[in-house]
Amino acid sequence: MNRSPYITDSPSVSMIMLKVLLALVPGIIAYTWIYGGGILVSITIATSTALVAEAVLLKVRQRPIKPYLMDMSAVVTAWLLALALPPLAPWWLVVVGTLFAIIVGKQLYGGLGYNPFNPAMVGYAVLLISFPLIMTKWPAPLLLAEHPLSFMQQLNYIFSQVLPNEIKVDAITSATPLDYLKTQLMLKHEVASITQAPIFGQFGAKGGEIVTGAYLLGGLYLIQQRIISWHLPTAFLGALATISLAFYAINPAHYADPLFHLMSGASMLCAFFIITDPISGPTTPRGKLYFAAGVGTLTYLIRVFGGYPDGVAFAVLLMNMCVPLIDAHTQPRVFGHKK
Repeated sequence: MNRSPYITDSPSVSMIMLKVLLALVPGIIAYTWIYGGGILVSITIATSTALVAEAVLLKVRQRPIKPYLMDMSAVVTAWLLALALPPLAPWWLVVVGTLFAIIVGKQLYGGLGYNPFNPAMVGYAVLLISFPLIMTKWPAPLLLAEHPLSFMQQLNYIFSQVLPNEIKVDAITSATPLDYLKTQLMLKHEVASITQAPIFGQFGAKGGEIVTGAYLLGGLYLIQQRIISWHLPTAFLGALATISLAFYAINPAHYADPLFHLMSGASMLCAFFIITDPISGPTTPRGKLYFAAGVGTLTYLIRVFGGYPDGVAFAVLLMNMCVPLIDAHTQPRVFGHKK
C-alpha cells in the first residue's frame, strides 16, 4: 500500500530560471551565427543593467538583495528583452528598455510574484512606442549583408553608432520579412512575388528560420523538464495557425500562409518563453488555453491590420489585463459543490 507523503518537492525558482536560460542557449547560438556577436553584447548589457536595477530597488524597498538576485528572474527578463531587440541596438536603448522592464514592469508592483504584466514585454513596448525608427533597424543576416561586420565593428557600432568609412548604414540593415511583407502589400503587390525577395527563406526570414527552430528546440526541452505545460504553446501556435489559415484560404494573394507566421517574428519565442511566464499568466489549465489563444489571435490581427509588423508584445500585454477575469471564470468546480 502506498504511503504518504504524496506531494514531491517542487523545483526552486532559481532552478526553474536556470533551465529557462539553458533552453534559450540554442536560440542565442543560432542568433549569433546568423547575425554576428552583437547580440551577445546586448545580452551582457541587459543582464548587468537588470541586476543593478534590481539590487538598487531592493535596497530602496529594504528587502534582502542576495536571495532575490540569486533567483535569476531578473536575468531571464534581461535575456528575453535583449533577444527581442535588434541585434545592433545602441547600448543606451538596451539600458532604457531593461530599466523599464525591471523598475516599472516588476519592482514597482512588488517584485517577483506580484507583477501583472510581463516585464520584458513592458520594456519592449516602451521602446517600440518611443523609438520606432531605431527599433525597426534590423541588420541583414551576415550571408545577405553587402559588408558583413566583424565582431569588433559590431561592438563599435553598438557603443558609438559609427561604421567603417566605406560602409553605409543601408548596407548592413534590411527590413524584416514581416515589415517588408506589410509594406509591399500596401503597394498592391501579391504575396507570391513579395516572398521572392532575398530576405525570405523557405518558410520565413532567411536565416531567421534557424533561430526560430532553435527556440522551438529549447521550448520542447522546457516541456520535457515540466517547467512549462503544453497548454500555452499549443494554444498560441494553434490559434495563430488557424486564423492565418482562414485568411490565407480567403485570399492567398494578399495573406501569407500559416507556416510563414509560425516561423516569422517572435512567434516561437512568445510561445515557449514569453507567455509561459507563470506570474503574469493564468493559473488554470483551461484559462491558459483561452489566454494563449487570445495572444495568438491578437498577434495575427496586429501583424496584418495594425501599425506594427509584429504584434507579440502588445498582444501579450493586452491579454495580461484579462488574466484576473480568465482565472475567475475558469476555476474548476470544487468537489461536492455546484457552480
